[in-house]
Parts: sequence; structure tokens; C-alpha cells
Amino acid sequence: MLDLDNLKYDDNGLIIAIAQDDKTNEVLMVAYMNRESLKLTIETGIAHYWSRSRQKLWKKGESSGHMQTVHEMLVDCDMDAIVMKIEQKGGACHTGHRSCFYRNIEGDVVGEKVFDPDEVY
Repeated sequence: MLDLDNLKYDDNGLIIAIAQDDKTNEVLMVAYMNRESLKLTIETGIAHYWSRSRQKLWKKGESSGHMQTVHEMLVDCDMDAIVMKIEQKGGACHTGHRSCFYRNIEGDVVGEKVFDPDEVY
């Protein structure tokens, strides 16, 4: 296994983490991880992130139940980004959509809404 200290974290100790559906390859979300959330993800097989807005660790799905089971983790050539091949339970986006990438550049909603966020949070 790679030494987590050899990854290139930004000045805030964070690294970009991309969650990608392991079967369809659809990109579901982009978030940030610190060393601790990365270690927890590896140890548990469940995606953990660092919430920049709340300034705390965040286990994906802890309040919604929409967890991400990690099947594989890939590190890019510069070692400053991670792609996680995951199995998504429910939606990845807090808006209720399956993916955070549910709008096209014109602003049209093109993605599937899979839950009502008002009923979850």
C-alpha cells in the first residue's frame, strides 16, 4: 500500500476525491479528504470525507443513509487526486440527485432525482 504521507495534499491538508460508480463509471461527486478520512475509508471500506464547510470528518450517508461502499481506490500520476470506484446506495448529491453532476452547462436538469432531501436531512 502507498504511504499516505507521500500523497500531495494541498495547503489545508486536503486531497481531491472523486466518487465514480464502479459499474457504470458515472462520476457521482467530487469532495475532499484529509489523511484521517482517507485512512478511515481504507480501514472501513465506507467513504469518509473532510467537510470544508463544517470543518469536520464526514462519513458519507451518516445522516441520509446514502452510503458509499468503496471497491477500489486509484491515485493519479501526480499523487494529488484520488478516484474511488464505489457502490452508491441512494443518491450521492445532497440535492436528492443520483449524481452531483445533474445539470448541463445551459442549466438544464439532465440527471435523475432519487430522493427528497427535505425528508432525509
